Amino acid sequence: MPRYLLRRSSGAISLLLAISIAAPARAARNSGSPAITAASSPADPLPASGGNSAAPAKPAPASPAVAAELQELKQTVQAQTQEFAEHSKELESEKDAISEELQQIAALEARLGISPSAPTPVDQPAAAPGIDSAAAASFTSTVASRPAQAETPQDLSNRIANLEDRLKTFGPFTFSGDIRLRDEPFFGGPSNGSLDQNRERFRLRFNVDAKLNDDFTGGFSLASGDIDDPTSTNQTLTGFYSRKSIAIDQAFVDYTPHQFHGLSLEAGKFTYPWYNTELTWDKDLNPEGAAETLAFDLHSTPVLKKLAFIAFELPFAQAAGTSTNVSLADDVVYGGQIQTQWQFTHWLKFGAFTGYYDYINANPIALALQTALSKNPQTPDTGLLPLAPGTTVENSILTTTATDVVTIGGTSYPTGVTKVTNAQFASQFGLFDSLATFDISTPWRRWPVRLIGDYVQNTEACANVNNLQPAPANTASVHYSQSLNFACNPHERRGYWAEAQVGSAQKRGDWEFDYARIFIEREAVMSAFDYSELYQGSNVSEHRAEIIYQVHRNVQLGYTALIGRPLNFDVKTPVPNWLERMQFDLVYSF
Repeated sequence: MPRYLLRRSSGAISLLLAISIAAPARAARNSGSPAITAASSPADPLPASGGNSAAPAKPAPASPAVAAELQELKQTVQAQTQEFAEHSKELESEKDAISEELQQIAALEARLGISPSAPTPVDQPAAAPGIDSAAAASFTSTVASRPAQAETPQDLSNRIANLEDRLKTFGPFTFSGDIRLRDEPFFGGPSNGSLDQNRERFRLRFNVDAKLNDDFTGGFSLASGDIDDPTSTNQTLTGFYSRKSIAIDQAFVDYTPHQFHGLSLEAGKFTYPWYNTELTWDKDLNPEGAAETLAFDLHSTPVLKKLAFIAFELPFAQAAGTSTNVSLADDVVYGGQIQTQWQFTHWLKFGAFTGYYDYINANPIALALQTALSKNPQTPDTGLLPLAPGTTVENSILTTTATDVVTIGGTSYPTGVTKVTNAQFASQFGLFDSLATFDISTPWRRWPVRLIGDYVQNTEACANVNNLQPAPANTASVHYSQSLNFACNPHERRGYWAEAQVGSAQKRGDWEFDYARIFIEREAVMSAFDYSELYQGSNVSEHRAEIIYQVHRNVQLGYTALIGRPLNFDVKTPVPNWLERMQFDLVYSF
């Protein structure tokens, strides 16, 4: 509370005390009744009832101590009155500022059709004897002219926040989004300095969610970034100030029938319905297809609190057959997860999640990657829509290229036009993924602790080696060649993710600290879809440290350090230096 309001409260208490002391004496004088004072003797006879001969008793004079106290109170009240007058300008300024804020809020409430609550009336106290009536009236007028006394600064902040939430809603639709600005310097890495740089990036996302009825919800999202890069919504500030693209990032419908509690069916392009880390799936990637969830809340059981079963079907490409049947067929990921959540004590929660991701014919991903990496600008890309050149891939890939030639007198001369005609993974991908989480509540509300562990194993590492297609025979106009970027080793099939979080950046002034240790062997995961900020998608060792500070409920500052390098199990090649990558973020959410 401001200091002058404390002084005002002190003056008001003195004023009421003076009234309570002076009122009985004034009432006694006005009524003519005998006033009993401390000087009265209990032995003195009282006048007989109805008698007229006895003269009314005169009130005993007040003792010097009481008179001195009344004089002191009068002086105190006069001093407070003078103090009220000195602060009147400050009160008027505060009143004008609050009135202006309330007018703005009232205008917004009028637009939203909200009826504000009426202010609490303030009763006027009667002036006490010996108090300047003009000063008392000024005090009463100032108190009464305030807005509702409940309108503290915190109340105003909450009221404005509620209005902002209402402005985000239109009928069944709710709007949200965020914008992130990032500065990202790189140091180290290859000895030739090829990765040293400093780049600026931004991310913009806009979400629309709709609750159609009790059973159906849906929505869509727009996001910035390269439309051919499924694992990032970052947009680098480059391209000679060219316009930046925004594309559909999500579009989904969710059906939760009220007749079958716990069942949820989702289709479209949506966020993950299963729990994962970026060891297997980048957080910016939104899968496409359908997913089914059957969840059971077990509140009455002593330890196990939730059990859920997730299934999903995620087509990622269509490819034509190469035999007599050349109809288009879906290339798809089939998978599922079993989820359990446990409450061991009031301060310790445990989650266990086991899933499997089965890629059916992943070779179109290899072709899209290699087509995007082709360096020859003279030849249009062939095959499927290529994934962005920035997408990192380290899995063993066999690439077939065709070079146009001109044959003269039996001698072939290359024309310089080369294109990728085919690409295949040496591995198939059947990923067994097991995760565990520990959530620990500490005595300090703002400092919860979370531990995350993730282990993945590709059960089909190098299973595609026997299915690799040889290069076609050369012709007079085209010569073919093949290359395998790395030999496939079936023992390099495991990945590990260990993470610790302290704090939670949710409210203003919150801090969050995070550290993750990442270790991915070459054939462990589909390296085109895992964490896009790694040094490379697999065959990598990485450290990640994060610090987040919540400046405001809508504004967040972040710092991330990524330090990584290839595992390089091939001892013939020197181990490169660590690449140090820093990210300085400013995030505004709306």
